[in-house]
Amino acid sequence: MRTVTPTIGVLALQGDVREHVHALESVGATAVGVRRASELDAVDALVIPGGESTTIDKLLRAFDLFEPIRTRLRDGMPAYGSCAGMILLADRVIGGIEGQQTLGGVDVTVRRNAFGRQVDSFETDLAIEGVEGSLHAVFIRAPWVEEVGPAARVVGRVESGPAAGRIVAVRQGPLLVTSFHPEVTGDTRVHQSFVQIVRESL
Repeated sequence: MRTVTPTIGVLALQGDVREHVHALESVGATAVGVRRASELDAVDALVIPGGESTTIDKLLRAFDLFEPIRTRLRDGMPAYGSCAGMILLADRVIGGIEGQQTLGGVDVTVRRNAFGRQVDSFETDLAIEGVEGSLHAVFIRAPWVEEVGPAARVVGRVESGPAAGRIVAVRQGPLLVTSFHPEVTGDTRVHQSFVQIVRESL
């Protein structure tokens, strides 16, 4: 059976762009940075890295990418969002600044900076549906999911500590979001899972 090599864009406006590109390429995808609509048109899927969600929102508009990405998402393009990417792919946000909008697509309500400030960043081990074995997750000024609508499915929760039970990974069709940053650990299993989602959509 032929293995499809998808071309996956990484939104290259802010955040761990190179780390996501490296992780995607290491699990069999072709990865490219996306800064303009013509580059978006050439990819099968999109990764939205962490960063500052309000800043990324403004940059999406400055680079005329907001509506093109939203349209592709509505047309079924697979996407993965980590941390700020989770916020941008959520339908609803708590704690956003006035005027902040999201691309939407995932039927969840997320709370910005839910785990606290930068000094409250932490690491823990998680079980994520679709990922074999335990996963070491890094949370940096991370959101969490407060509510999940009927269209979305919880695929990961914090398992221990003060935040035990909090939802940190959700999937809805070809869309995947996580509160944590898998690109910083060297563990590519989340990216591998997303690449498989993309392959199934082609």
